[in-house]
Amino acid sequence: MAMLEVEGLTKQFGGVVANNDISFQVEEGEILGLIGPNGAGKSTLFELLTGFYPPDRGTARFQGRSILGLRPDRINRLGIARTFQKLKPFQAMTVAENVMVAAMQHSADPHKARAQALEALHFVGLLEKRHEHAKGLSTGQRKRLEMARAMATRPRLLLMDEVTGGVDQRSIPGLIELVGRLRREGTTLILIEHNMQVLMSLADRVLALHLGRKIAVGTPKEIQNDREVIESYLGAAYA
Repeated sequence: MAMLEVEGLTKQFGGVVANNDISFQVEEGEILGLIGPNGAGKSTLFELLTGFYPPDRGTARFQGRSILGLRPDRINRLGIARTFQKLKPFQAMTVAENVMVAAMQHSADPHKARAQALEALHFVGLLEKRHEHAKGLSTGQRKRLEMARAMATRPRLLLMDEVTGGVDQRSIPGLIELVGRLRREGTTLILIEHNMQVLMSLADRVLALHLGRKIAVGTPKEIQNDREVIESYLGAAYA
């Protein structure tokens, strides 16, 4: 059984079909890349899988259990977490307090939540920032904080939206290394990432979307040579 099984997932907003009959699987321990131009339906797919939107049609099963129709907090407790492209930490709270909020999904004990938060901050390299307010962090540090908050909920499947988006080039290698460490720790990952060099170096398989529909799925090499992916997204120069 695959960790995540999605069949015929469809979501429409008025006359716009954001996700159109999308089916795929994610195996335990793999990294699945998700690519496509703006408006392809990538973020909508994340919203459906984490309970922020109800689907119009289709099914999604996590470890054999249907997750569609469940609240986001319930889906998170089952073992699915996500990061967001737009970084919105609680700016008036400290870095540690930001992660504690997430950790309290699983533990109402503030001492246990703080211990989990500090463990996550150590993993992402922000432990020394734990007493600082989140508003003082750089974009790269906020990316790490976002990862720590997701990790503090102890996910088995982590959906990451734009891992390296908006950060300076010096921060990218460290973020790539963190994703690799997450995988080695046993976390299964789905990555939305526009930096193709980054994505192709991390992903085992890649799912390509265009105008809300799946146009290809395969290994990074197969996707790089897929004619429809080249025409709709990568471009002839990349090929």
